[in-house]
Amino acid sequence: MPLLTVRNLSVSFATSTGPFRAVDGIDYSVDAGEVLAIVGESGSGKSVGMLAVMGLLPATATVTADEMRFDGRDMQTLTAAERREVIGRDVAMIFQEPNASLNPCFTVGYQLEEVLQQHLKLGRRERRERAVELMRSVGIPSPEERLSSYPHQMSGGQCQRVMIAMAIACSPKLIIADEPTTALDVTIQKQILDLLMKLQADKGMGLIMITHDMGVVAETADRVIVQYKGKKMEESDVLTLFTAPTSPYTKALLSALPENATGTRLPTVSDFMAHAGATA
Repeated sequence: MPLLTVRNLSVSFATSTGPFRAVDGIDYSVDAGEVLAIVGESGSGKSVGMLAVMGLLPATATVTADEMRFDGRDMQTLTAAERREVIGRDVAMIFQEPNASLNPCFTVGYQLEEVLQQHLKLGRRERRERAVELMRSVGIPSPEERLSSYPHQMSGGQCQRVMIAMAIACSPKLIIADEPTTALDVTIQKQILDLLMKLQADKGMGLIMITHDMGVVAETADRVIVQYKGKKMEESDVLTLFTAPTSPYTKALLSALPENATGTRLPTVSDFMAHAGATA
C-alpha cells in the first residue's frame, strides 16, 4: 500500500471573475523510501497540490478529491485537531523560502523546540538536547550557540538547514520539499540536496521533491510527475522520462536545457505545444 495516495485532486480559488482552477484532477502516490519528483514551470500547480494535501491553503480555496489517504488514514474525514497531529509529525514540509517561513521575532532554537513541544510533548531539557542533536545532524556548526541566533543572523543555507531540522524533528514518514534549493547558490544547493537524500535514505522516509530543475530530478528522483497548467502531462520512472518522454510538454522542458541546445535560441514550451497541436 502506498504511503500517500491522492486521486482526482482539484483545487480552485474564488476570484472576482469566477473560480480559477489551479489543480485539475491530478493523482499522486508515493511509497515509503521512494523519491517522487513533481516538475513543471512556475504556475503549473505543483506547490498548490501539495499544500492542499497538507491542509495549508487559504479559505478562498476549494479542494476536492475522490481519495486522499495517508498511511491508511482518510485525510478528508479527519477533524482539524486530528489533522494537526498528522501534519508536522508524520508529514512535514520544507518550504521554498526559509527566510520567509521562519519567524524573525524568535530564535531558531525557540522555533525548533516549539515543534518538539507540540508533537512530542518533551520537557524543556529534553527539547534542548534534541534541538542541539537535530542542528548537528543537518551540519550546522556550533549548534549549542546557533540555537540562540535569529534567522537574520544566519545565511540562507543555514536557514534552510534549520527548516530541514524542523521537518525531520519528529521522524516523519513523508517529507514534502518545495523547491528547497531555489534561493541558494550552486555550492549550497549541492550540499542541501546531498543532506536531504542522506536523511531520506537513513530514515527510510518518503520524499516528494517539488522542482523546476531537471538536473535535480535526474540526481534525486525514482519517479517523476510532469505538470502543466494544473494537469498531469506525464508520469514515469526517471530514466524513461529522460530517454523516451511521451508528452510534448516534457520534450519541451528537456529541449530547453542548455546542454540540449542545437542553435543560438533555446526552444520554448510554446514552440512544442504549437507543433503538437499542428500535428495532432
